[in-house]
Amino acid sequence: MAAQCVTKVELTVSCENLLDKDIGSKSDPLCVLLMCSSESQWYEVGRTEKVQNCLSPKFAQKFVIDYYFEIVQKLKFGIYDIDNKTVDLNDDDFLGELECTLGQVVSSKKLTRPLALKNKKPAGKGTITISAEEIKDNRVVNFEVGARKLDNKDLFGKSDPYLEFYRQTESGWQLAHRTEVVNNNLNPSWKPFRIPLQSLCGGDMDKSIKVECYDYDDDGSHDLIGSFETTMKRLQDASRTSPAEFECINSKKKQKKKGYKNSGVVCVKLCQVVKEYTFLDYIMGGCQINFTVAVDFTGSNGDPRSPDSLHYISPQGVNEYLSAIWSVGNVVQDYDSDKMFPAFGFGAQIPPTWQVSHEFPLNFNPTSPFCAGIEGVVEAYRVCLPQVKLYGPTNFSPIINHVACFAKQALQQTTASQYYVLLIITDGVITDMDATRDAIVNASRLPMSIIIVGVGAADFSAMEFLDGDDGHLSSRAGEAALRDIVQFVPFRQFQNAPSQALAQSVLAELPQQVTSFFSSRKLKPPRDPSSA
Repeated sequence: MAAQCVTKVELTVSCENLLDKDIGSKSDPLCVLLMCSSESQWYEVGRTEKVQNCLSPKFAQKFVIDYYFEIVQKLKFGIYDIDNKTVDLNDDDFLGELECTLGQVVSSKKLTRPLALKNKKPAGKGTITISAEEIKDNRVVNFEVGARKLDNKDLFGKSDPYLEFYRQTESGWQLAHRTEVVNNNLNPSWKPFRIPLQSLCGGDMDKSIKVECYDYDDDGSHDLIGSFETTMKRLQDASRTSPAEFECINSKKKQKKKGYKNSGVVCVKLCQVVKEYTFLDYIMGGCQINFTVAVDFTGSNGDPRSPDSLHYISPQGVNEYLSAIWSVGNVVQDYDSDKMFPAFGFGAQIPPTWQVSHEFPLNFNPTSPFCAGIEGVVEAYRVCLPQVKLYGPTNFSPIINHVACFAKQALQQTTASQYYVLLIITDGVITDMDATRDAIVNASRLPMSIIIVGVGAADFSAMEFLDGDDGHLSSRAGEAALRDIVQFVPFRQFQNAPSQALAQSVLAELPQQVTSFFSSRKLKPPRDPSSA
C-alpha cells in the first residue's frame, strides 16, 4: 500500500551572508528545492523568485510539500546567482546548498545551517534558514490593491513601488508575499494576487498584519516609502463596502517633519477569503484528465528497420518512444475513467495518397482515433509504424491546435470537470517554431497542458525555451502566455533510471497547472470532495 500523506507543510526560506559572485553589484540569488525519490534520484520540487542584488535574501515564494511521517524525505536546497533571464542551474553561479531531511526541518520548526559548496567545504559565511509550518487551512485571500500619492523617492522620474505583506510570529515578522514592481508611478495598481490565509495570519483574523511599501532600486537598496499594520478582519470589513484605505507612515520622516501627514495611501479594493481546492480535491470530486498522445514520425528518427533508428523496436519489444508512452501513460490513465486515449502521429507520409500529415490517427480511423488504454496506444503504434513513410518537417502546431479545439469546448463547463493533457514524443528540432508559440499562447487560456518528451541526442534548446519556467512565452504578436503549460523533459536523463522517475519528472508541474487554471476561473469540483 502506498504511504499516506500525513499533512502538507509550507517551507519559508531565507539566507544570510551569501557569496558575492557579481562584479560591481551583489549576487541575484534564487533557491531551488530538490527532493530525493525512493530510487535515490533527485528531482526538482520548485524554485523561489530571484531577489535582485542581495546577499541576505528573504524569499517570498514558499514551497508546499507533502509530509510522510514514515518516510525519510531527503531535501536539498540549492542557492544560485541568476545572471540572465533563463535559469540554467548548470551554468548559473552556485552559491551553496544544504542537504537535510524534512523531519529535521519539521521537528525544529526553524532550521539554520551553514551552506556548503559541492566539495562540502563551507560556502563562505553563508547560512540558510528554513521555517516549516503545517498547512491546516486551505483558504486563500484574493487581493486587489492600489495606492495613491506615494512619496517620490527618485531624483529622476518617479518611485517604482512594490508592497510586502508580513505576518506576525513569535520570533518576529515573517514575509508572506511580495507584489511585482510598478515602474515610475506614484498612483500604482498592482496585479491581482492571492496569499494563503495560513501564510498571512495563521488563520487568525485578528492577528496583526504589517504591509510595507518600498521604492525598488536596481542596486538592492530599496527605500521604505511607508508602512501600516492591520488585521484580516479590518481588511475584510473595510473592503466590503468600498476600498479599505490605509495611510502609509514613514516613522523617520514623521519624526523629522512637522505637520507630516503620510507618505501616501494604500487602497485595498478587494480582500476576499475563498477555499482553495487541491489537485486531489478536483480529481476526487470527479474531474477527468483527457490524455492524448502524439508521436514524431519525421525522417530524422532513422529507418525503423535499422537498429540505429529511434523507432527501431528491439528484440525485447522496446524503444524510447514506447518507454515514454508506457511510463507517462501508466500514471495519467488512472485519472481518466473511460481510458480511451486519442493517439496521433505527425511528420509522415501516410497511405493511400502518401500525403504528409501532421495529425493522423495511429489507428488510421479519423472518426474514432481512440485506443483502449495505454496497451491500445502501444499496439496502434506498433501496427502503424511499418505502414507509414517517415518524412518531415517537424510541425507541432497542428496537433496542439487539434487538442485545443476540444479544450476550448470545455471552457463552457460550469464546474471543473474536464482537463486536457497532450503528450508529444519527439526526436528533434521544431520546424514551425513561430506557429507553435502562437498555439501554446492560445492553449494557455484553456484547460490544457502540454508535455514534451525529447528522445535521442538532438539539441533540445528550443524545447527548453517553450517550457516557460523562466518567464512566460509570448506569441508572434507579442501576446504573453497566461500561464506556463509546457513541461519538457529529455528522455536521455532517465535512460538508466526506473520508469517512474521519468513520469515523476514529466508530471511534476501538472497538478499545479490544473489547480491554477480552475482556481483562476473560480470553478469548483463537480462534487464536493469532502463528501465524495
